[in-house]
Amino acid sequence: MSAQTVAKATRQPKPAAKAANRRLKASLLAMTIPFFALVILFNYVPLLGWAIVFFDYFPGKSLLAHDPVGWKHFIRMATDETFLRALRNTLVLSFLGLVIAPAPMILALLLNEVKSLPFRKFVQTLSSFPNFISWIIVYYVFFSFFSVDDGLLNSMLLKLGWIGHPTDILANSSAAWVFQTLVGLWKGVGWGAIIYLAALSGIDQELYEAARVDGAGRLREAWHISLPGMMPTFVVLFVLGIGNLLSGAGFEQIFTFMNPMVKDHLEIIDTYVYFNGLQSLNFSYATAIGVARSIVSIALLVLANYVSRLATGRSIL
Repeated sequence: MSAQTVAKATRQPKPAAKAANRRLKASLLAMTIPFFALVILFNYVPLLGWAIVFFDYFPGKSLLAHDPVGWKHFIRMATDETFLRALRNTLVLSFLGLVIAPAPMILALLLNEVKSLPFRKFVQTLSSFPNFISWIIVYYVFFSFFSVDDGLLNSMLLKLGWIGHPTDILANSSAAWVFQTLVGLWKGVGWGAIIYLAALSGIDQELYEAARVDGAGRLREAWHISLPGMMPTFVVLFVLGIGNLLSGAGFEQIFTFMNPMVKDHLEIIDTYVYFNGLQSLNFSYATAIGVARSIVSIALLVLANYVSRLATGRSIL
Protein backbone atom coordinates (compact mmCIF):
# COMPACT_ATOMS: atom_id res chain seq x y z
CA MET A 1 0.00 0.00 0.00
CA SER A 2 1.43 3.32 -0.99
CA ALA A 3 1.90 6.25 1.37
CA GLN A 4 -0.77 8.27 -0.49
CA THR A 5 -3.35 5.49 -0.05
CA VAL A 6 -2.60 5.26 3.69
CA ALA A 7 -2.93 9.03 4.11
CA LYS A 8 -6.23 9.04 2.21
CA ALA A 9 -7.60 6.20 4.35
CA THR A 10 -6.66 7.97 7.57
CA ARG A 11 -8.37 11.19 6.40
CA GLN A 12 -11.68 9.41 5.77
CA PRO A 13 -13.91 8.99 8.84
CA LYS A 14 -14.52 5.45 9.93
CA PRO A 15 -18.05 3.98 9.50
CA ALA A 16 -18.55 3.86 13.28
CA ALA A 17 -17.61 7.52 13.59
CA LYS A 18 -19.99 8.40 10.76
CA ALA A 19 -22.83 6.55 12.45
CA ALA A 20 -22.10 8.25 15.78
CA ASN A 21 -22.07 11.62 14.02
CA ARG A 22 -25.43 10.89 12.39
CA ARG A 23 -26.93 9.81 15.74
CA LEU A 24 -25.66 13.04 17.36
CA LYS A 25 -27.20 15.18 14.62
CA ALA A 26 -30.47 13.25 14.84
CA SER A 27 -30.64 13.69 18.60
CA LEU A 28 -29.92 17.43 18.29
CA LEU A 29 -32.64 17.79 15.66
CA ALA A 30 -35.04 15.83 17.88
CA MET A 31 -34.37 18.30 20.70
CA THR A 32 -35.57 21.17 18.51
CA ILE A 33 -38.92 19.51 17.71
CA PRO A 34 -40.73 20.75 20.88
CA PHE A 35 -39.62 24.33 20.19
CA PHE A 36 -40.74 24.18 16.56
CA ALA A 37 -44.04 22.69 17.76
CA LEU A 38 -44.53 25.57 20.23
CA VAL A 39 -43.73 28.16 17.55
CA ILE A 40 -46.20 26.57 15.13
CA LEU A 41 -48.85 26.17 17.85
CA PHE A 42 -48.74 29.72 19.23
CA ASN A 43 -47.51 31.72 16.22
CA TYR A 44 -48.95 30.07 13.12
CA VAL A 45 -52.05 28.10 14.16
CA PRO A 46 -53.77 31.32 15.43
CA LEU A 47 -53.39 32.73 11.91
CA LEU A 48 -56.23 30.40 10.91
CA GLY A 49 -58.44 32.79 12.88
CA TRP A 50 -57.85 35.40 10.19
CA ALA A 51 -60.66 33.67 8.30
CA ILE A 52 -63.24 35.52 10.43
CA VAL A 53 -62.44 38.79 8.62
CA PHE A 54 -64.70 37.60 5.78
CA PHE A 55 -67.66 36.98 8.12
CA ASP A 56 -69.61 38.88 10.77
CA TYR A 57 -68.33 36.45 13.33
CA PHE A 58 -69.76 36.22 16.83
CA PRO A 59 -68.52 33.66 19.41
CA GLY A 60 -70.80 30.73 20.13
CA LYS A 61 -71.68 29.89 16.52
CA SER A 62 -69.72 27.91 14.01
CA LEU A 63 -67.91 30.00 11.41
CA LEU A 64 -69.74 28.07 8.68
CA ALA A 65 -73.06 29.21 10.17
CA HIS A 66 -72.20 32.84 9.35
CA ASP A 67 -72.81 34.37 5.94
CA PRO A 68 -69.68 35.61 4.15
CA VAL A 69 -69.41 39.41 3.87
CA GLY A 70 -66.46 39.66 1.50
CA TRP A 71 -64.23 42.73 1.97
CA LYS A 72 -66.81 44.60 4.08
CA HIS A 73 -64.56 45.07 7.12
CA PHE A 74 -61.57 46.23 5.06
CA ILE A 75 -63.79 48.75 3.25
CA ARG A 76 -65.09 50.03 6.60
CA MET A 77 -61.52 50.34 7.83
CA ALA A 78 -60.48 52.39 4.80
CA THR A 79 -63.48 54.75 5.03
CA ASP A 80 -63.87 55.19 8.79
CA GLU A 81 -62.69 58.68 9.75
CA THR A 82 -62.00 57.61 13.32
CA PHE A 83 -59.69 54.85 12.13
CA LEU A 84 -57.92 57.18 9.71
CA ARG A 85 -57.37 59.62 12.57
CA ALA A 86 -55.98 56.79 14.72
CA LEU A 87 -53.70 55.84 11.82
CA ARG A 88 -52.48 59.44 11.58
CA ASN A 89 -51.76 59.59 15.31
CA THR A 90 -49.94 56.24 15.17
CA LEU A 91 -47.71 57.36 12.31
CA VAL A 92 -46.93 60.72 13.94
CA LEU A 93 -46.00 59.15 17.28
CA SER A 94 -43.91 56.49 15.53
CA PHE A 95 -42.12 59.13 13.45
CA LEU A 96 -41.33 61.17 16.58
CA GLY A 97 -40.07 57.96 18.18
CA LEU A 98 -37.71 57.43 15.24
CA VAL A 99 -36.49 61.03 15.52
CA ILE A 100 -35.39 60.48 19.11
CA ALA A 101 -34.03 57.00 18.36
CA PRO A 102 -30.38 58.20 18.57
CA ALA A 103 -30.94 59.43 22.17
CA PRO A 104 -29.92 56.14 23.88
CA MET A 105 -26.84 55.97 21.67
CA ILE A 106 -25.85 59.54 22.65
CA LEU A 107 -26.39 58.75 26.35
CA ALA A 108 -24.22 55.63 26.04
CA LEU A 109 -21.53 57.69 24.29
CA LEU A 110 -21.56 60.27 27.09
CA LEU A 111 -21.51 57.60 29.80
CA ASN A 112 -18.58 55.93 28.08
CA GLU A 113 -16.61 59.16 28.36
CA VAL A 114 -17.23 59.46 32.12
CA LYS A 115 -14.09 58.30 33.90
CA SER A 116 -15.59 58.27 37.40
CA LEU A 117 -16.97 54.72 37.70
CA PRO A 118 -19.25 55.42 40.74
CA PHE A 119 -20.78 58.46 39.02
CA ARG A 120 -21.23 56.49 35.81
CA LYS A 121 -22.96 53.64 37.67
CA PHE A 122 -25.18 56.13 39.48
CA VAL A 123 -26.30 57.84 36.25
CA GLN A 124 -26.78 54.52 34.50
CA THR A 125 -28.90 53.13 37.34
CA LEU A 126 -30.91 56.33 37.66
CA SER A 127 -31.63 56.50 33.94
CA SER A 128 -32.51 52.79 33.67
CA PHE A 129 -34.82 52.71 36.68
CA PRO A 130 -37.93 54.16 34.92
CA ASN A 131 -37.93 51.17 32.57
CA PHE A 132 -38.99 48.96 35.48
CA ILE A 133 -41.88 51.20 36.55
CA SER A 134 -45.34 50.29 35.33
CA TRP A 135 -47.19 52.81 33.18
CA ILE A 136 -49.77 53.31 35.94
CA ILE A 137 -47.07 54.56 38.32
CA VAL A 138 -45.49 56.61 35.53
CA TYR A 139 -48.83 58.33 34.98
CA TYR A 140 -49.16 59.02 38.71
CA VAL A 141 -45.66 60.55 38.77
CA PHE A 142 -46.42 62.87 35.85
CA PHE A 143 -49.85 63.66 37.28
CA SER A 144 -48.19 64.69 40.55
CA PHE A 145 -45.94 67.08 38.65
CA PHE A 146 -48.33 68.49 36.05
CA SER A 147 -51.75 68.35 37.72
CA VAL A 148 -53.69 71.63 37.63
CA ASP A 149 -54.88 71.44 41.22
CA ASP A 150 -51.91 70.30 43.27
CA GLY A 151 -49.23 69.68 40.67
CA LEU A 152 -45.71 70.38 41.89
CA LEU A 153 -44.67 72.28 38.74
CA ASN A 154 -47.76 74.50 38.59
CA SER A 155 -47.59 75.25 42.31
CA MET A 156 -43.94 76.24 42.08
CA LEU A 157 -44.38 78.42 38.98
CA LEU A 158 -47.41 80.15 40.52
CA LYS A 159 -45.49 80.92 43.71
CA LEU A 160 -42.61 82.31 41.66
CA GLY A 161 -45.06 84.43 39.71
CA TRP A 162 -43.87 83.10 36.36
CA ILE A 163 -47.39 82.08 35.29
CA GLY A 164 -50.75 83.62 36.06
CA HIS A 165 -52.79 80.42 35.95
CA PRO A 166 -51.93 76.70 36.00
CA THR A 167 -51.27 74.84 32.76
CA ASP A 168 -52.76 71.38 32.25
CA ILE A 169 -50.24 69.71 29.97
CA LEU A 170 -51.96 66.33 30.42
CA ALA A 171 -55.08 67.72 28.74
CA ASN A 172 -53.34 69.88 26.14
CA SER A 173 -54.12 68.31 22.78
CA SER A 174 -51.70 70.54 20.84
CA ALA A 175 -48.77 69.26 22.92
CA ALA A 176 -49.98 65.66 23.28
CA TRP A 177 -47.71 64.12 20.61
CA VAL A 178 -44.51 65.79 21.82
CA PHE A 179 -45.36 65.24 25.47
CA GLN A 180 -45.96 61.51 25.00
CA THR A 181 -42.74 61.22 23.00
CA LEU A 182 -40.81 62.82 25.87
CA VAL A 183 -42.53 60.54 28.39
CA GLY A 184 -41.48 57.51 26.37
CA LEU A 185 -37.97 58.91 26.09
CA TRP A 186 -37.74 59.40 29.86
CA LYS A 187 -38.87 55.82 30.47
CA GLY A 188 -36.73 54.02 27.91
CA VAL A 189 -33.57 56.01 27.22
CA GLY A 190 -31.52 54.49 30.04
CA TRP A 191 -32.56 50.95 29.20
CA GLY A 192 -31.77 51.49 25.54
CA ALA A 193 -28.35 52.89 26.42
CA ILE A 194 -27.39 49.56 28.01
CA ILE A 195 -27.50 47.91 24.58
CA TYR A 196 -25.14 50.51 23.14
CA LEU A 197 -22.82 50.26 26.16
CA ALA A 198 -22.60 46.54 25.43
CA ALA A 199 -21.66 47.40 21.84
CA LEU A 200 -18.99 49.82 23.10
CA SER A 201 -17.49 47.17 25.36
CA GLY A 202 -16.91 45.00 22.28
CA ILE A 203 -14.69 47.59 20.56
CA ASP A 204 -11.01 46.66 20.49
CA GLN A 205 -9.20 48.90 23.01
CA GLU A 206 -6.12 48.86 20.80
CA LEU A 207 -7.98 51.14 18.42
CA TYR A 208 -8.24 53.81 21.14
CA GLU A 209 -4.57 53.38 22.06
CA ALA A 210 -3.52 53.69 18.42
CA ALA A 211 -5.66 56.82 18.08
CA ARG A 212 -4.03 58.39 21.14
CA VAL A 213 -0.60 57.63 19.74
CA ASP A 214 -1.64 59.46 16.59
CA GLY A 215 -2.69 62.46 18.68
CA ALA A 216 -6.45 61.99 18.65
CA GLY A 217 -8.41 63.64 21.45
CA ARG A 218 -11.52 62.37 23.22
CA LEU A 219 -13.83 63.92 20.66
CA ARG A 220 -12.02 62.33 17.72
CA GLU A 221 -11.97 58.95 19.50
CA ALA A 222 -15.71 59.16 20.05
CA TRP A 223 -16.39 60.29 16.49
CA HIS A 224 -14.07 57.90 14.62
CA ILE A 225 -14.13 54.82 16.90
CA SER A 226 -17.01 54.75 19.40
CA LEU A 227 -19.72 56.04 17.08
CA PRO A 228 -18.88 53.69 14.17
CA GLY A 229 -18.69 50.83 16.68
CA MET A 230 -22.29 51.48 17.73
CA MET A 231 -23.69 52.01 14.24
CA PRO A 232 -24.41 48.30 13.47
CA THR A 233 -26.51 48.09 16.64
CA PHE A 234 -28.27 51.34 15.77
CA VAL A 235 -29.07 50.14 12.25
CA VAL A 236 -30.57 46.87 13.53
CA LEU A 237 -32.74 48.66 16.12
CA PHE A 238 -33.75 51.33 13.58
CA VAL A 239 -34.84 48.73 11.02
CA LEU A 240 -36.84 46.92 13.70
CA GLY A 241 -38.37 50.29 14.64
CA ILE A 242 -39.51 50.74 11.04
CA GLY A 243 -41.21 47.35 11.28
CA ASN A 244 -43.10 48.59 14.36
CA LEU A 245 -44.15 51.82 12.67
CA LEU A 246 -47.84 50.97 13.07
CA SER A 247 -47.54 50.42 16.80
CA GLY A 248 -47.21 54.09 17.72
CA ALA A 249 -46.11 54.77 21.27
CA GLY A 250 -47.58 51.48 22.49
CA PHE A 251 -50.97 50.50 23.87
CA GLU A 252 -50.14 50.68 27.60
CA GLN A 253 -48.71 54.22 27.47
CA ILE A 254 -51.49 55.69 25.35
CA PHE A 255 -54.28 53.86 27.18
CA THR A 256 -52.95 55.19 30.50
CA PHE A 257 -52.47 58.82 29.43
CA MET A 258 -55.48 59.18 27.12
CA ASN A 259 -58.38 61.32 28.31
CA PRO A 260 -61.31 62.92 26.46
CA MET A 261 -59.39 66.20 26.02
CA VAL A 262 -56.51 64.60 24.07
CA LYS A 263 -58.24 61.56 22.57
CA ASP A 264 -58.29 63.04 19.06
CA HIS A 265 -54.49 63.31 19.12
CA LEU A 266 -53.60 60.23 21.14
CA GLU A 267 -55.89 57.47 19.95
CA ILE A 268 -53.71 55.00 18.06
CA ILE A 269 -54.56 51.81 16.18
CA ASP A 270 -54.16 49.63 19.27
CA THR A 271 -56.59 51.65 21.39
CA TYR A 272 -58.95 52.00 18.41
CA VAL A 273 -59.04 48.20 18.04
CA TYR A 274 -59.66 47.84 21.77
CA PHE A 275 -62.53 50.32 21.94
CA ASN A 276 -64.19 49.82 18.53
CA GLY A 277 -63.33 46.19 17.92
CA LEU A 278 -63.08 44.19 21.10
CA GLN A 279 -65.15 46.30 23.52
CA SER A 280 -67.94 46.65 20.95
CA LEU A 281 -67.73 42.91 20.14
CA ASN A 282 -66.77 43.59 16.48
CA PHE A 283 -64.26 40.76 16.42
CA SER A 284 -64.16 40.46 12.63
CA TYR A 285 -63.50 44.18 12.21
CA ALA A 286 -60.76 44.13 14.86
CA THR A 287 -59.17 41.12 13.15
CA ALA A 288 -59.29 42.85 9.76
CA ILE A 289 -57.33 45.77 11.20
CA GLY A 290 -54.82 43.36 12.71
CA VAL A 291 -54.40 41.51 9.41
CA ALA A 292 -53.84 44.73 7.47
CA ARG A 293 -51.37 46.00 10.04
CA SER A 294 -49.39 42.75 10.03
CA ILE A 295 -49.10 42.74 6.25
CA VAL A 296 -48.06 46.40 6.09
CA SER A 297 -45.56 45.95 8.95
CA ILE A 298 -43.90 43.02 7.20
CA ALA A 299 -43.71 45.02 3.96
CA LEU A 300 -42.16 47.99 5.81
CA LEU A 301 -39.64 45.74 7.54
CA VAL A 302 -38.57 44.14 4.26
CA LEU A 303 -38.33 47.56 2.58
CA ALA A 304 -36.31 49.07 5.45
CA ASN A 305 -34.02 46.06 5.44
CA TYR A 306 -33.48 46.43 1.69
CA VAL A 307 -32.72 50.15 1.99
CA SER A 308 -30.34 49.48 4.90
CA ARG A 309 -28.51 46.87 2.84
CA LEU A 310 -28.10 49.32 -0.04
CA ALA A 311 -27.10 52.28 2.14
CA THR A 312 -24.91 50.68 4.81
CA GLY A 313 -24.30 47.14 3.64
CA ARG A 314 -25.97 45.84 6.83
CA SER A 315 -29.27 43.97 7.06
CA ILE A 316 -31.13 41.77 9.50
CA LEU A 317 -32.92 39.50 7.04
